[in-house]
Amino acid sequence: MSHSTTLISDKSPLINEMSCYLRADILEINLPNMPVIDRHYYTHFYEYKLPKGLLQLLEVVVYLPNDSLCTDVKTSCTAVINSINIWRNTDESTAIDTNADSQFPTVTVLLLDIQYQSSITSQDAHMQRIRYDFLGCDVIESAIIETNSNIQPLQIFGWHDWRANLEVLQTPCELWRFLLYRLEQLQHSAKRYWLDPKTLMATEFLNSTDFLAPAIAIDNALIKYRLQNEPNSALIAMSLAQKTNSPTIQMYQQHMQQAATLWSQLSMQMLDMVYKKSAVLKQKECSDNSLEVDFSHWQQQIVNESLFSRHELIRTLYKHPKQKAYLQEQGYVVHQHSYESLGRHYVLIFYGQDKEGQHSKAAIQPNLAKIALDVATRLPIAELHHVIVLGIDFIVENDDTFMDIDLWIQPVHAMTQRERQLTKKIQQLQQTNESKAS
Repeated sequence: MSHSTTLISDKSPLINEMSCYLRADILEINLPNMPVIDRHYYTHFYEYKLPKGLLQLLEVVVYLPNDSLCTDVKTSCTAVINSINIWRNTDESTAIDTNADSQFPTVTVLLLDIQYQSSITSQDAHMQRIRYDFLGCDVIESAIIETNSNIQPLQIFGWHDWRANLEVLQTPCELWRFLLYRLEQLQHSAKRYWLDPKTLMATEFLNSTDFLAPAIAIDNALIKYRLQNEPNSALIAMSLAQKTNSPTIQMYQQHMQQAATLWSQLSMQMLDMVYKKSAVLKQKECSDNSLEVDFSHWQQQIVNESLFSRHELIRTLYKHPKQKAYLQEQGYVVHQHSYESLGRHYVLIFYGQDKEGQHSKAAIQPNLAKIALDVATRLPIAELHHVIVLGIDFIVENDDTFMDIDLWIQPVHAMTQRERQLTKKIQQLQQTNESKAS
């Protein structure tokens, strides 16, 4: 056990992104059978309906006096785990769980935050987080193990480890996959809570084959749909570096994390601009609530991109300054696909500097929705669910360059089974005709 100042920000960018997935109000829970030493605590229950599953997060903050001993901290950790186990088997917990869609896989996380407090009764009390290895085997063995085998293992994190993982993962979908990766390890562990410390951190996940597997699957599907002719070169390079345990994998991961941060910043700018315009145009037609629903839906589509997907989107944006002068003058269109969801397609329109040209901002900006609909009708992807159009304007001022991006997100109705069969037959006929022609 060691004293620790707060080195990681309470306001994680990833937590801010995940706010659009909050399923309901944050609930405050009273834990059963907590001992006297832990009277000063609070427990909040968060439920995030992520695109591929439900994340249930129990955040328990325990305040201990400054003169608490190591044994007091251990007792507190054990008491919290015991109380959470009891609560998870109660009717109250079941009532909360019934709010979830039973078809969605669910992951439950306990975030345990133990803090020293100079004066528990004072509102101005100084608090200091404790970095404690409460996942040690002695703590687990002294805790009660659930009797209900239908309840999945509880994933336990200390505050510092949780925040460190969030800073590495950066995106909601990577957090979800990391928790599934860790859950699988827990389910194969002799103890349903304890793991070797090396497997606690997200860096272990990023170095596993599970990390790039979804992007590789989508890359293969894009080739099958004939939307690209060959595998993504960046994906091949990263996958090879990972398989050979090359030192360059750390460089690739750094590039992806930088791209993820940039994408997050650009996304907030785009969404903020859209929301402000919508509020002005629609304030007489609909309530603020409906505007918030639209904003949340668009936000969910934008933030639901993996580290690799964000890397490819940012890489496409930053290729523009290196394009030939005539392309920058006339403007041009680049198609890009999400490497997180096969059904999400991007159309990046780089506005031309020629204000009278076909791809000028004046010509394109009013027609983003029409362009999205046109692309949606022509794309041969049966799984298509959203077309996202970005109108990109590179602006140079005083030797500084920044981007002004217009955004339109077009939902696409899913195909019926009959429509999927017809689409596949048409694609097969096209491939046959092309083969005969060659």
